[in-house]
Amino acid sequence: MKHFYIFKLKQLIFPFVLVLFTACLIVFSKTNLLASKNGLVLWANSIVPSLFPFFVATELLSHTNFTYYLGKLLNKFMKPVFNVRGEGSFAFIMGILSGYPIGAKIAANFRENNICTKEECERLLSFTNNSGPLFIIGTVGISMFGNSSIGFLLLITHLLASITVGIIFRFWKYKADSNTSCNSFKVSNNDISLSNLGGIIGNSITTSINTILLIGGFVVLFSVIISILQTSHILYTISDCVSPLLHSLHIPSNFADGLICGILELTNGLNVICNIHERNLSINIILASFLLGLGGLSVLLQVWSTISKTDLSIKPYILGKLLHSCISAFYTFLFLQNFVFFNFDL
Repeated sequence: MKHFYIFKLKQLIFPFVLVLFTACLIVFSKTNLLASKNGLVLWANSIVPSLFPFFVATELLSHTNFTYYLGKLLNKFMKPVFNVRGEGSFAFIMGILSGYPIGAKIAANFRENNICTKEECERLLSFTNNSGPLFIIGTVGISMFGNSSIGFLLLITHLLASITVGIIFRFWKYKADSNTSCNSFKVSNNDISLSNLGGIIGNSITTSINTILLIGGFVVLFSVIISILQTSHILYTISDCVSPLLHSLHIPSNFADGLICGILELTNGLNVICNIHERNLSINIILASFLLGLGGLSVLLQVWSTISKTDLSIKPYILGKLLHSCISAFYTFLFLQNFVFFNFDL
């Protein structure tokens, strides 16, 4: 009977949370409306212009043999370093150039088309889903910090941490990989031509619109969630609980709100962290590096929804992001301590 009650309680958790969330939407409707508008503005002004063209480009490239030839060219690099066949370089390069969640989307496409094994795609998930240079240098460095050099520093440490995580995850399910077969990727005969160009472009745009709308939904949703947490003072209560931990790490307690917001949704958290005025600016930069590597819960759910139609596990992504955030922050600390021209303290 005890197990029966526990089982029933688990079934009631999600309905209770959703009912509570709906009630909060009504009670805090004024602030939630403003948060929704801000989320939509953020999505329309920053995310759509930077990501949508890359979504269309990757969809179009998937209808060509570019991945095959790139794989042949970079197989000697990808296999010994990351234990992934050369085609995985496409996910790595596009993940670096375009940002979240392109790397995960390509890894999922590879698995759906059986270009890479399950283990190889999970290794790709761990290190190819990164923040893009446009976001790191333009949005974080120039817009938030007001310094492009900080943006370049964050980009360098972000990429170095990504490569480090990829090297560590080359041993992910190492034994299982030897017993797993995968069809070799061959040159496609159904390439883009003048006869099917219109249809392929149309399908690529439709698929990209669905993906970008999904991302927009997550951005607006988490903007509202953060607004509810702030208005109900739950965020400040959590901050008070986190502050002793930050104090033990010699981090001022006023960074707690930004860290919690960043763990929920990356852009909102970074905006708070970057606008905290401290003479020791290196703390702001290290914490920004940590959040960029982590990605936040919003990005996690985006990736989870992207791979939901495949047999890929979300575990390597979660572990990879936790490693990425810590390693990126550590690399940023080393750069700030050992290179004079990266000393931004006031």
